[in-house]
Amino acid sequence: MSRPIAAIINQKALQNNLSIVRQMIGSARLWAVVKANAYGHGIKKTWQSLHQADGFALLSIDEALLLREGGWKKPILLLEGFFHPDDITILDQYNLTTIVHSPWQIQALERAKLRAPLDVYLKMNCGMNRLGFQPDDIYSTWQKLKAIENVGTLTLMTHFAEAGYKQGVTEPMKKISQASQGLNCQMSLANSAAILRHPQTHLDWVRPGIILYGASPDGHQKMILGSGLEPVMTLASEIIAIQTIPLGSKIGYHNSYRANCEQRIGIIACGYADGYPRHAPSGTPVRVLEKITKTIGTVSMDMMAIDLTTCPQASIGSKVELWGKNVKIDDVATASKTVGYELMCALSPRVPVKLE
Repeated sequence: MSRPIAAIINQKALQNNLSIVRQMIGSARLWAVVKANAYGHGIKKTWQSLHQADGFALLSIDEALLLREGGWKKPILLLEGFFHPDDITILDQYNLTTIVHSPWQIQALERAKLRAPLDVYLKMNCGMNRLGFQPDDIYSTWQKLKAIENVGTLTLMTHFAEAGYKQGVTEPMKKISQASQGLNCQMSLANSAAILRHPQTHLDWVRPGIILYGASPDGHQKMILGSGLEPVMTLASEIIAIQTIPLGSKIGYHNSYRANCEQRIGIIACGYADGYPRHAPSGTPVRVLEKITKTIGTVSMDMMAIDLTTCPQASIGSKVELWGKNVKIDDVATASKTVGYELMCALSPRVPVKLE
């Protein structure tokens, strides 16, 4: 029998979340962001649950080809564009939309021999200082792209660094307004946080990522409470051993936990090699037999300990939810001083992914 750990993907929750985002954005079109293997959920297993999206946005050309070869005919957006001039041939063959964020990419488009023009997203740097052209260069760059025969439709895009805050898009929106004067262009501005907080950013295309998977953009459940968004991934395992330890006993590596009374503990088949955060402290929530309890001691590579004091009925084989519907991934992430994004994306390949 296989090791009793699995990531269970709720397809109905994924479809529900897409529908809720649709209601939020009005007439805007929607790129479903499936980068990083659909945020760890498995792009091959999940993309069909998002087939109502207007397009998919991702980074990997290999994942783009997986979608095309799986039958997806609608747009696919490469969020970092192409990485080498030779990649343009693949974009042409598979009708992929590319972001342009650097002058060398424009030069490569000018020189390419294509069957048909490529749709292009011009990336503007609004202050995050990762990719994109400075606001003062947008007008001239736009005009240069428009003059290239290999360029089809043009869309202006940016990425917000602080959209989770009330005033987080104020300055970027001023820059966008000034830079786009006279362009009469389509725009794609809103990420997950902007979709939730700033409807003025929705415009033509939005790019929901983390909210499609039922977690919060700012790492705190409060941001999505009442939205109807549902967790898509449940990380589940079982108790594989039980110990009753006396007062003063230590648990796990480095003796990071000491029992202050006689204590019944469960050992779970889950550790940091499965993607659970090693730095999750004692007290991180887990659920056993419909009761919330807590982790104790240091998370090991393959196992972890939990407190069974409040779960007297728990036994070998009892089901444990590490995160999911009842234990929010954002709460696990907050306890571990990280964000739900990291936990999703860190899911180990050795953990089976199952659809429900």
